[in-house]
Amino acid sequence: MTEKPRRSGGKGPRRANPPSNAPEGTFKPSPTRRGRTTPPSPRREGGPVYLTDMDQAAMEELALSLGQPRFRGRQLFHWVHGRLETDLNRMSNLPGGFATQLAEEHPVVHAASVRETVSADGETRKRLLQMPDGQRVETVLMEARGPGREVDRYTVCVSSQVGCALGCSFCVTGQVGFVRQLSQGEIVEQVYGFERWLRETSPERGEGEQRFVTNVVYMGMGEPMANYEAVMASVRLLTDPEGLGLGARRITLSTAGLVPGIHRLADEGLPLGLAISLHAPNDQLRDRLMPVNRRYPIASLLGAAAKYAEKTGRRVTYEYSLIEGVNDSVAQARELARVLGGQLCHVNLIPVNVSLDPTLRSSNPKRVAAFRKALEEAHIPCTLRQSRGQDILAACGQLRYTAENSDEG
Repeated sequence: MTEKPRRSGGKGPRRANPPSNAPEGTFKPSPTRRGRTTPPSPRREGGPVYLTDMDQAAMEELALSLGQPRFRGRQLFHWVHGRLETDLNRMSNLPGGFATQLAEEHPVVHAASVRETVSADGETRKRLLQMPDGQRVETVLMEARGPGREVDRYTVCVSSQVGCALGCSFCVTGQVGFVRQLSQGEIVEQVYGFERWLRETSPERGEGEQRFVTNVVYMGMGEPMANYEAVMASVRLLTDPEGLGLGARRITLSTAGLVPGIHRLADEGLPLGLAISLHAPNDQLRDRLMPVNRRYPIASLLGAAAKYAEKTGRRVTYEYSLIEGVNDSVAQARELARVLGGQLCHVNLIPVNVSLDPTLRSSNPKRVAAFRKALEEAHIPCTLRQSRGQDILAACGQLRYTAENSDEG
């Protein structure tokens, strides 16, 4: 496996500080030499415990349980989460007997890529991953280019669940329904797969700029706050300085509005980005578009967001998908501005992606421009975000839905 790239200097990501302690009750505690806590390694229906599900403390305990010194666990962590090696036989400083013991009960990875599509412009790459139980999830790699058209950011969008229980009317995943949670290993493997590809396709050192994942957004299939323990465990794996070492500020969690999860996240002590899928300026419309609003209405959602901004010092991003004739009028823009007035926030305007509901169509450019102008006149910071990878079904749930229906046909 290609040597782990440096993640400091230039426009690339900074090394993360060691993650702070999780709040009491977040995980079942497992003490480590750094004083952190970690959820127990998941074992699904008597199956194996995968190495990507384990943090360094768990690997140290595993090494001791197999009659090896503790430092073998640290070596194993470096191979799995730093070098991203998937073959135990290539972990050159591990004794052969230890590797054999691991191979019997602890496979390295869960996921296998079963389909990959690349957008016509080459800037968006989407993979459909299959887990050992046959369930499939999607993950996307997006390039962002600077003024000189050089790539200055590689962002991976990850899924946190197979399916979703929230049933948002414009979301393919929500309309298909919930299947199961993903483990922390199944989440980080989505990042690791693209990181391996970037390393393998980078120029040799000294012959060109190295490529590596710079940002991660939890905006794929599923609701991250509904799988909180595994999501936070995956965040701690991604930010571990002895693993990928991503900075916490380069990771964003998106939520449809699970208020208890936002409060919990505010108490983590990590400066993660928070994005809230809002999509409506009032409860009446949001109840119809997003059933979760009936339990956590806009007022409670904004209160949680204000607490998050106050405790982390980070502005909250509100995602607003523009649906023609539904939520895209100038009057609704002005209502949204009144709702968000005084918030430390930013609004991302997004022409809605394809839905299973044929009545939901993306707003036309004139309505989008008028909506944006109304927000700007009210001094609400906003950005029009272009949908990425429409030619490869890059929106949440589209590739999985299409693949499964074509497989059945």
